[in-house]
Amino acid sequence: MESNPRQEKGKKIAEKQDQIKRISDGYYLVNSQTKDKQYDVIATEKGWECSCPDHKFRQVCCKHIHAVEISNEIRETVKQQVTIEEIKNNSCPNCKSDNLKKDGIRHNKNYDIQRFKCNECSKKFSINLGFEKMKASPQIITSALQLYFTGESLRNTQKFLELQGVKVTHKTVWNWIKKYTNLMEKYLEKITPQVSDKWRTDELYLKIKGNRKYLYAMMDDDTRFWIAKQVADTKNSADIRPLFRDSMKMAGERPAVLITDGAHNFMEAHKKEFRTLAKPHSIHIRHIHFKRDMNNNKMERLNGEIRDREKTMRSLKKDDSPIITGMQIHHNYIRTHMGINNETPADRAGIKIEGNNKWITLIQNASQ
Repeated sequence: MESNPRQEKGKKIAEKQDQIKRISDGYYLVNSQTKDKQYDVIATEKGWECSCPDHKFRQVCCKHIHAVEISNEIRETVKQQVTIEEIKNNSCPNCKSDNLKKDGIRHNKNYDIQRFKCNECSKKFSINLGFEKMKASPQIITSALQLYFTGESLRNTQKFLELQGVKVTHKTVWNWIKKYTNLMEKYLEKITPQVSDKWRTDELYLKIKGNRKYLYAMMDDDTRFWIAKQVADTKNSADIRPLFRDSMKMAGERPAVLITDGAHNFMEAHKKEFRTLAKPHSIHIRHIHFKRDMNNNKMERLNGEIRDREKTMRSLKKDDSPIITGMQIHHNYIRTHMGINNETPADRAGIKIEGNNKWITLIQNASQ
């Protein structure tokens, strides 16, 4: 294969320290190798553009663009990947031996559990991690979670379970939601998503105890990962610095670019929490709405999800309702999105959840 001189030069630039300055995922400054200046390398809809004469006049992929591309490839290879694996029933809880054999079925009221016998210590046991002492099976409980967070009411979920031969009250379904949402939240907040450096934030109103409140949400622009949330009493005057602090805590860094609608409280929170003395400064872009506007459709889609869920509820009972947390978990880890090639935001953020039933995988790992 014939070598590309510009690509070879770009590789040498990428391998040198302090030659490429990353402003954001789509904007880089690359040092000139012959002059005391820097060239702008910017991502556009047509591809990378560089301000150097080689690219501007010859319309070729210059060494500076090659350097940015190679630098990004290196950055992707070192990106942290987290895999949340299925929990297998493959070891004895007493002696940890994996020398097991099946030892019949334990019949519960509504479902069956496989029993095992350890060939080393002769202990007999069954494993039902995360669902111990539950009258319903893991499949039934997680089916209820899936139905509820895709838009069904508590009573409609209860009616579906009755068709499966499981008689429970709508209050029982609510207890499942509360228990497992809190369990998964404590587990997932310890995992850092690999989000981009361009975030969006917006608010929408909802009713809590019949009163109008506002749900503020921070979302990553690239992965669509819902990073953090905050419920407040007012729209434009609420102190939303906790939302910004929680976002930095979750992502482990501040964004290079923040897009908002320009409300005063967004500007104030950005100034106090994101715009530090460290360079490069975090840039605040005020998104101005126009007729038939498509520039904020990512946040509008998230708002639509919450609206669809809210239609089946009269109102939330409290500000820190597990329903809001459950919607966030469902959005990030369970629901696939057409806008990101039918992946979940967690997939895009380097968090892979194995198993056909991701609810069960999350609950069992959170229970360990």
